[in-house]
Amino acid sequence: MGISMKENVIIVGSGPAGYTAALYTARANLMPLVIEGATPGGQLTITTDVENYPGFVDGIQGPEMMTVFKEQAERFGARFISGTATDVSLDTAPFTVTVDEDATYSANSIIVSTGASAKLIGLESETKLMGRGVSACATCDGFFFRDKEVVVVGGGDTAMEEATFLTKFASAVYVVHRRDTLRASKIMQARAFENPKLHFIWDSVIEDILSGNQEVVTGVRIKHLPTDETYEKPISGVFIAIGHQPNSDLFVNKLTMNETGYILTSNGTTTNVPGVFACGDVQDWTYRQAVTAAGSGCMAAIDADRYLAEHHEILSPALNTTA
Repeated sequence: MGISMKENVIIVGSGPAGYTAALYTARANLMPLVIEGATPGGQLTITTDVENYPGFVDGIQGPEMMTVFKEQAERFGARFISGTATDVSLDTAPFTVTVDEDATYSANSIIVSTGASAKLIGLESETKLMGRGVSACATCDGFFFRDKEVVVVGGGDTAMEEATFLTKFASAVYVVHRRDTLRASKIMQARAFENPKLHFIWDSVIEDILSGNQEVVTGVRIKHLPTDETYEKPISGVFIAIGHQPNSDLFVNKLTMNETGYILTSNGTTTNVPGVFACGDVQDWTYRQAVTAAGSGCMAAIDADRYLAEHHEILSPALNTTA
């Protein structure tokens, strides 16, 4: 397994952050190489309508949006590899990235944009109906459930925040929690209990998400844990709010992270390793929006460009032959 010709910058991951970083580094003549990951385009590829990204008056489908992002970066010379980074060496530049335990690439700078994944219940129907009534982002999708009844799964601050937000649109929001008390902070609990649109289904779990003969959510099957009794409840949407997991395992003990695995950055997108930058949801545990991810991708590209200009000789197209 040999190492390819050295790159200026390798972008690990795609999605709004990675594709935007690719666009900006390509326009800076850095000829970025993008390792797209297991889900090229990131979480937006499992989203249907995107209506809160500026510039798309009539909205746009998530997969189509990511295709447009990628094609725009390709127009300026960004190159893409369909594969998953399985190992990285960040001890000293040039850094190396191994893809699918096969090919190894090296670069003087790395941009990490591997994103984060919503923690899911683990139901087959949950995966099947994701983007078709099942969501992990109330801010993204709440608008589509105006005057409809929805369920929120979870009992922590995230669940209370999502549930409270959804009451702006939904006619009723049912919080399904496996315990008889919430884990959320006292202030979040107080706000939730005072909201007349919020209702609580205690000591219960979602056993299945129903769609009937349709391709959208029509209801849920709820199991009451103390009695093992199950019943079906008609519902239009299911919001999973049991947390997110940053896709940062590859960088454990290599980049500084917080206690939940998000990569820590300072002065923009700079990590603890000079020349390595992080952007998007892998370092953002607060906003988790496509537009903020794209913005941080732009920041990482500019940070990488400035780093390379100061510390390394920029490789020209004639010196680089990586396909």
